[in-house]
Amino acid sequence: MFLVDDNGPGIEPDRRERVLTAFESSQVNGTGLGLTISRDIVRAHGGELTLEDSPQGGLRVRVTLPR
Repeated sequence: MFLVDDNGPGIEPDRRERVLTAFESSQVNGTGLGLTISRDIVRAHGGELTLEDSPQGGLRVRVTLPR
């Protein structure tokens, strides 16, 4: 497992599942593909990608891969 944290504005919990779908973005100029593609790659390797609150105040991305 590994974690990626940022200290930006984060993504509200009720929007997190939605931003993992294609063309949904929390950014005004975002394409809404980065998180979707990342999750697809992780899942193709038998893992999971989830979005959480970061202790730094922004978003935490948790990637879990099988051993």
